[in-house]
Amino acid sequence: MSGAKPAPLVFITGASSGIGQALAARYAQAGWRLALVARRTGEVESWAAAQGLARERWAVYAADVSVLDSIVAAGADCIARQGLPDVVIANAGISVGMDTAQREDLDVLRDTLATNNVGLAATFHPFLQGMLDRRSGALVGIASVAAIRGLPGHGAYCASKAAVVAYCESLRGECRGSGVQVVTLLPGYIATPLTARNPYPMPFLMPADRFADQAFAAISAGTSYRVIPWQMGVVAKLLRLLPNPLFDKLFAGRGRKPRRSKTA
Repeated sequence: MSGAKPAPLVFITGASSGIGQALAARYAQAGWRLALVARRTGEVESWAAAQGLARERWAVYAADVSVLDSIVAAGADCIARQGLPDVVIANAGISVGMDTAQREDLDVLRDTLATNNVGLAATFHPFLQGMLDRRSGALVGIASVAAIRGLPGHGAYCASKAAVVAYCESLRGECRGSGVQVVTLLPGYIATPLTARNPYPMPFLMPADRFADQAFAAISAGTSYRVIPWQMGVVAKLLRLLPNPLFDKLFAGRGRKPRRSKTA
């Protein structure tokens, strides 16, 4: 009927595959409207059509989160077309191995931080003041258990995800008492195209749809910090307690994430 309150809206970056797509499916299942952001918009549009979603329930925005003006413009466009979201999920990220001895891998570090950290803050930026004025909303940062300790060959990714945790913690303190919640999610190993290339064992590997179910519940509850699955949370805490010499010995022979120069 006219004047009925619209369904809640979620804004998700990195929605073309993996965790982002699984989260989009979970929110759609719950009846939410979707604002989906990706560089590959055609893939998102094909996915949404294949899901049988009513056209008025979703919109796709082309943006590269590593380009500030691009993602900020996508946020402004979302507000103009669909309204101020109830939940914003900064999910877009990259994961590439690096070797500090190689000059080209300094570019990997720069690009990783630009996407995983600056891009995350830029994703939140267009919506924060409106949420504060409305006194409601949730800003969700997707970190990783890789934030807990630095792993050989993963310097860029681990550093960026540790920064996501610290940044979201800072933002949570700034938003305290405002009605705006800041949620930090740390996925363990989730079965996605990103992890499919990992040349090492991945304990407690979880299907993306199961991760999305648990993430949806954590966000709905306003949980400030959650490792998914919980088993990886236990592992992460134990790793944090290991003395450095033992930790270094334990991971000395572990396979390293492929570098960009080897996968390009």
